[in-house]
Amino acid sequence: MPWNTQGGGPWGSGGGKGPWGSGPQPSSGPNPPDLEEMLRRGQDRLRRVLPGGQLGGRGFLLIALGVVALWGFSGFFRVEPDELGVVLRFGKDVREVQPGLNYHLPYPIESVLTPKALRVNKIDIGMRVVDDIRRGGTTTRDVPEESLMLTGDENIVDVDFSVLWKVKPTGVGDYLFNIQNPEGTVKAVAESAMREVIGRSDIQPILTGARQTIETAVQDLMQKTLDSYGAGIVVQQVQLQKVDPPQQVIDAFRDVQAARADQERSVNEAQTYANRVIPEARGNVAKITQAAEAYRSQTVAEATGQTSRFLQIYDQYKKAPAVTRERMYLETMERVLGGSDKVIVDQGVGNTGVVPYLPLPGLSAAPKPPQPPAAPRAQTPSSGGRQ
Repeated sequence: MPWNTQGGGPWGSGGGKGPWGSGPQPSSGPNPPDLEEMLRRGQDRLRRVLPGGQLGGRGFLLIALGVVALWGFSGFFRVEPDELGVVLRFGKDVREVQPGLNYHLPYPIESVLTPKALRVNKIDIGMRVVDDIRRGGTTTRDVPEESLMLTGDENIVDVDFSVLWKVKPTGVGDYLFNIQNPEGTVKAVAESAMREVIGRSDIQPILTGARQTIETAVQDLMQKTLDSYGAGIVVQQVQLQKVDPPQQVIDAFRDVQAARADQERSVNEAQTYANRVIPEARGNVAKITQAAEAYRSQTVAEATGQTSRFLQIYDQYKKAPAVTRERMYLETMERVLGGSDKVIVDQGVGNTGVVPYLPLPGLSAAPKPPQPPAAPRAQTPSSGGRQ
């Protein structure tokens, strides 16, 4: 009997104890598996399966064939509907496979990567959608370090937006091997592009009617940047979710917006009044201008006619001065005295000069208001007593 199993040892300790008065204690946990027992049981089962019960050359051949068959079947793989398969041969991209059941040479000759290349991904920037445990739904949490941006006129605006993107159908290899963190890259590029576009714009168009322009500009800039990276990603849409001033100054911005609305209303009213008055004034101007043009044409025509008449009379006067003077005198007296009361002047010896004239044709007409007497005209000696 060994010394450590006797009732007393060289140091006078009890049975089962070591020289320091304590021996190994039995373990309270499960015992480790016995490897020899497991190997023995496996051999027994294999002998029962193999013909003759012996593991000979034929048995090793069957085992080798089974291993090769299992190795060959390991090349089957399935690609989900929202995925594309990229087969790698010794680490090199050799082909792409569509969703469904496919096959590649077993590992380590070929392997497969199945990115979700057909799924449209969404990234929220400036906000996070979190679960609301108390209300049993979801709520949006603002992220100021991502959403606060500086505008071109040195104002601060709070912009929350979302980006929809997916892998290019012909760029799966670029998506897998050119960028390490695709989602983080898209997020960083989106935030950088939005800050650049906002930095080139004033705050007023951003808050009012430039949403579509900003979305298009950010999408184009993102696509250009990702293409320069060779990321194999296409940006499908940029959606502005919220564009507001910072919470601390939103009341002041609302007052400014109300003042701008009043300004626009006043401008519209003034423009309406101008649209009513200006055409009327232009009509009056055109009327006056046309009247002046007509008067000018009439005056010029009359002057031209008088000039032509004078020249004709002058030509006749040069041919017969006396006759022309007589005719001009008669025509002038006819024109002057044609519409007035008639007065007979007798310049003979012993006459009083003015002879009363009774206008018999005028008695039947309505009485006329009294007219001032006409001044007597001096007659030439050759005219006699003309009427």
